Amino acid sequence: MAALASTLPKTDASIREDVIYELKYDPKITSSDIAIAVKDGVVTLSGYVSSYWEKDAAEKAAKRVYGVRGVANDIQVKLSLTRTDPEIARDAVHELDSHVSIPADKIKLTVKSGWVTLEGAVDWQYQKTLAESAVKKLKGVLGVSNNIEVKPRVSPTQVKTKIEEALKRNAELDARRITVEVEGGTIKLYGSVRSWAEKEEAARAAWSAPGTMKVENFITITP
Repeated sequence: MAALASTLPKTDASIREDVIYELKYDPKITSSDIAIAVKDGVVTLSGYVSSYWEKDAAEKAAKRVYGVRGVANDIQVKLSLTRTDPEIARDAVHELDSHVSIPADKIKLTVKSGWVTLEGAVDWQYQKTLAESAVKKLKGVLGVSNNIEVKPRVSPTQVKTKIEEALKRNAELDARRITVEVEGGTIKLYGSVRSWAEKEEAARAAWSAPGTMKVENFITITP
């Protein structure tokens, strides 16, 4: 009987309760002004936090919860201390320069009203991701537009093979339930997984392949 109950879909109320606990126990989330609503497995986050970093952490925490099918992040960043765009820009440039894995010389950034825009071209997706992670935690940042391009260096066939191999190596995923299609530098994922976390894990595997410029994740969640 217990085994049967564990396979039943979670109710919105139980998902909301789990999201509340997930946010509560994440050390990066300190705000008590976050409201959570759930309808048909889709979580809506609203309220206020003091940094873009915390807003991003709240979204990731909600996505980790089993049963969550989607997240709408309507949280607003309410700064406790306003900083000027030149101050944010100087800190962002310094942050990019301090990371040995980020080709800072290939990245240009602009700041307008606290919003950082990243542009340029890098060889790997992880460099693009690192650049965004480096600047979004800075004080005064309200948001980040990551327009950095990833230039493909391998053929589509090689990319497809590397992603399929990565999926098979991942103990958390059943690679047989996932199909990979490649169009240029765009990766399309199809199939079904049991949770949002597994869906994101499949996307992470796709992004880890050299030459991946874009991932379109059409995988469905079937708890």
